[in-house]
Amino acid sequence: MEPEQASGPVEDGPPLEGEPAAAVAASEGSEGEPAAAGQASEGSEGEPAAAVAASEGAAVGPLSAAADAGADAGQAEHGEPEEEEEEDDEPKPRVKPEVPGLHLEVDIVPEGVDPLGRREPEDPYATDPYAIEEEEQEQAPAEEQEEMPQPISAVAIDLAAGARYRATGKRKTAIARVTLKPGDGTYLVNRRSLEQHFPRTTLQRTIRQPLETVGYQSQMDVIATVYGGGVSAQAGALRHGVSKALIEADPNLRAELKRRGFLTRDSRVKERKKAGLKKARKRPQFSKR
Repeated sequence: MEPEQASGPVEDGPPLEGEPAAAVAASEGSEGEPAAAGQASEGSEGEPAAAVAASEGAAVGPLSAAADAGADAGQAEHGEPEEEEEEDDEPKPRVKPEVPGLHLEVDIVPEGVDPLGRREPEDPYATDPYAIEEEEQEQAPAEEQEEMPQPISAVAIDLAAGARYRATGKRKTAIARVTLKPGDGTYLVNRRSLEQHFPRTTLQRTIRQPLETVGYQSQMDVIATVYGGGVSAQAGALRHGVSKALIEADPNLRAELKRRGFLTRDSRVKERKKAGLKKARKRPQFSKR
């Protein structure tokens, strides 16, 4: 016969020597089932609290979203002036000002063109302006040669071997003692040639004018002694002396030489200093006290 099993609950205790460990674990798992069931029951009881929290979150959500949107808008409003200020601080590139009237067309009427357009205007670029200037420069010497005074005709000067015509010419503070004699047109100034004493061609031309006017530039020699003044004053004094010597040779030349200004004496000199003044006209600085 089989032994009867105990009807009451079996108390936990140390496993018997002959009982296996797997059986003991199974018995422990069966005992833990009520605890798990208790936890499930607690979870089911907590469902109303979670529902309340969810409903509160749903109510607070729209308000917080609106507040966030307002804050973002405020930041955006305050952020735009800062960007504008930063843009204003940046240096603007310098723009070259426009020239007023640059878009207008040039309305200049060239010479020889009718402003009313009644005839065809000449093309100003048809000819080279530099070529025209060269032609004008070439024509200028020709005109000067034409304007040069012609030698006086019917001049009767005694050109004997021993003829000597002396005179004194002056200009400003320069004095020239001149002697004319028959020769081949040589000038001797202070025992030097004309080119050595007066290197400037303008002064040489000024000195030769009287003899060229009467046509004796290659028939008479000039011997002169000049002193005082400057180079230009000495040249004027020499011309004045040669002109006066020609009048000694032929008094009929006076009218023509005077008309051309060869007998005019330039008497300008430096004005003397006055007492109480620094120079001839310059006064000392005025002092009130």
